[in-house]
Amino acid sequence: MNANNSHDIVKKVADVTVLFWIMKISATTLGETAGDMLSMTFNWGYGLSSLVLLGFFVLTFLMQLFAKKYNPILYWLVIISTSTAGTTISDFMDRTLGLGYLTGSLILFSTLIMMLSVWYFSEKSLSVTNVHSRKVEVFYWLTILVSNTLGTALGDFLADDSGLGFSGGALLIGSLLLILVGLFFFTKISRVLLFWIAFVLTRPFGATFGDLLTKSVDKGGLNLGTIGSSLVLGSVLMILIGNEWFKERRKFNTENK
Repeated sequence: MNANNSHDIVKKVADVTVLFWIMKISATTLGETAGDMLSMTFNWGYGLSSLVLLGFFVLTFLMQLFAKKYNPILYWLVIISTSTAGTTISDFMDRTLGLGYLTGSLILFSTLIMMLSVWYFSEKSLSVTNVHSRKVEVFYWLTILVSNTLGTALGDFLADDSGLGFSGGALLIGSLLLILVGLFFFTKISRVLLFWIAFVLTRPFGATFGDLLTKSVDKGGLNLGTIGSSLVLGSVLMILIGNEWFKERRKFNTENK
């Protein structure tokens, strides 16, 4: 779904294409499995894992913020860092603090609406392609962090508390995403609005899909484990990011001949 057809003078973010959504789902699923790997498999706990991964997010975020142009490797590292941090932050809220999945989801949903509102009233736009200043970049990345954290809580709620299970939760979110695709092609609903709805929904889809990969068979999963799933997803994402990097290099070389 293209949220906007315009391009910045200096491109800093990825183009929103079909490949973007494939990479987004892969990155958010990796965030789920990698976050669980640190907090559960390596037994770091949700609090320590959240602090470490927030530090990783801050590092990648600052590198992206001061970058001169779009770098696919750096851009997707920030996406991955928001996904992994979002996973452990959500688990810390829901499990360590005892808020529960529903309460945690409602708090994060309210935070997301507040951030989008502040962004809109400040810039009169929620465009994800016209990221023209550092201020807009800050809005962009903090909103992504909150949406990915919300996605984890919502995905866990669907998988554990709603009775749908891992496969049922993924099927529900997948169906909603297909409806959004239909709205994109057959209605005139704001592309920016559809983008942000899809962006939020792909996170719980990735979360439930990650659970489907890692959990044991008796719990409705495929029993690949957090380490095995993270390695597979990381490899797939590396190939896709490498493809994006080579495309950008070819474009740069063509424009500078």
